[in-house]
Order: sequence, then C-alpha cells, then structure tokens
Amino acid sequence: MKKGIISNIQKYSTEDGPGIRTTVFMKGCPLRCLWCQNPENINFHPEVVWYATKCTRCGRCIEICPEDASSLTKDEKIAIDRKLCKTCGNCVESCPNKAREIIGKLMTTNEVLTDVEKDRVFYELSGGGVTASGGEPTAQPEFLLEFFKKCKDNKVHTALDTCGYVKWKTMERILPYVNLMLYDLKEMDPEKHASTTGVLPYIIWENLKKIDDNYEIPIWIRTPIILGYTDEEENIRKIAKFITELKHVERWELLPYNPLAESKYEHLGRKYQLTGLQPPTQEYMKRLEEIGKTYGLNKAIAK
Repeated sequence: MKKGIISNIQKYSTEDGPGIRTTVFMKGCPLRCLWCQNPENINFHPEVVWYATKCTRCGRCIEICPEDASSLTKDEKIAIDRKLCKTCGNCVESCPNKAREIIGKLMTTNEVLTDVEKDRVFYELSGGGVTASGGEPTAQPEFLLEFFKKCKDNKVHTALDTCGYVKWKTMERILPYVNLMLYDLKEMDPEKHASTTGVLPYIIWENLKKIDDNYEIPIWIRTPIILGYTDEEENIRKIAKFITELKHVERWELLPYNPLAESKYEHLGRKYQLTGLQPPTQEYMKRLEEIGKTYGLNKAIAK
C-alpha cells in the first residue's frame, strides 16, 4: 500500500471542482511561484510551523529540543533552524498554548480514502467528490495513482488540481482515473514564467495539449491574477487564444490574488517576496473576464 505526505484533508470544499468536495492537499511542488498561496506544501517533508499570536514565549520548546533548533530572537520571536530541526514533535507536544504544529503526515491511501468516504452522501447529493491538490499532486505519483484507482473503484468522482509540470509518462499513467482536470495557465511569456515560477512553461503547455487531444476529460483552466505579474491584458489575451485551440475546456477561472496567505510564510519562518501586494479590484477582474469573452469564451469566470 502506497503512502504519501498529506498536509491537510479539507472537508466541504466548494472551490475545487463541482459540488461539495473533499480536497486532499499533498506536500511537494516543482514550482516556486512568487505568490504561492500554499507555501506549507512547497517542500516534500513534514515541517514545524509557529503561530506567533498563540505563543507566550515560555521557552519550553527551546528547552526540550534535542537538536537545539529553537531559539528566542532579540525581537521576541521564536526562530527555528530548519537545517537542525528533525520534526521529532517534542516541541509541539510540550507547548501549552498549541503555538506549534507539524504540517505534513505520512498516510496510506486507505487512510485517506476512509476519511474521504465519510462524506459520500454529500458527494452524491451535490455532484461532488475528491480533489487532489497541493503542492503538486503528481509529484507523489505512486500515491496519487493508487489513491485515484481506489476512488474510481468506489465510484468517487476525482479531480486533479495540477500545475502541469510533470513528465508525460507520469501524467499518462494517472489520467485514466481522472474525471476532471483543474489545470493552471499562469503566464504565456516564457521568460516571465521562468522568473516568477522557477520553470519554463513548455512542458505545461505540451501536456495540456496532449490531454486535450487524447482524452475525453473535461478541463477547467485556472489563472491566478497577480497585479504586476500575470494580470497584463496581453497575457490574458494569449491565454484566451491558447484555450480557443482546445476542445475540452469547460471553464476558465480567473482567480484574484489573496493576500491572506502572507501570514503562512511567517509561520514557516520564510520571507515573503510580495509583501504589500493588493488584490485586483472587482472591476478589473470583470474587465479581464470580458477580454476572455471577446474570444468567444463565455466559459471565462472572474471569481
């Protein structure tokens, strides 16, 4: 039985596909998007997070750490040396205020499926199911493949939320067990894509075309709208043109940047590179939606 590193199993989700869904967040991603909304899922291994608002600086986590990985800084913050930390969990168990947590748990496919099955009645009544998200789910291919196979055997609708940056041989193995693709198209200028995500986009584009050409899987395109990065009208027009060349796209979601994710970086002891960035206005989102519709894409939706 395969095991995967799971950061969260979110119940009653309505944003990750049709109906009421359970979203399984998997750790690990090959991209390094500047605006990443789930930084806790970038690395593949479990990580300790620290919540400043809950911490009383009692020092128990510092005293109990066998690796001397925790310390109190001059500005009264708890620092965690990630190179020393072994995520043994001693600091989490000793904290009286629950100011620490380990994100990432090794789970078998059966354990995750058991959790998913608890909400079957909601899937059946709403047309929902399970969505694998992350991170990048295909970065844990053996776990994802076995999990989706079991979902199919149990007649649970599956959606794959993917950035598309994966070897085709890996994607091809998983696709027979996917009922819906949630596929990211972020930036159509290759150099800008590389500078903002850490990778060139060619594999992403090629995989999407192959899926569309060879499978009857409905596709929902997702584009994060980040002011100063992906929001330029030229980029939106290029994405729209790309979509018009595909046969199975049912929906194009324009997703406004959410600044609330910034606090996650502090919890992880990381520096956030887009501090102060604001979300686009509703008026601007509607403007981008209208651009999509000029290409005949009535499926374009500004969230």
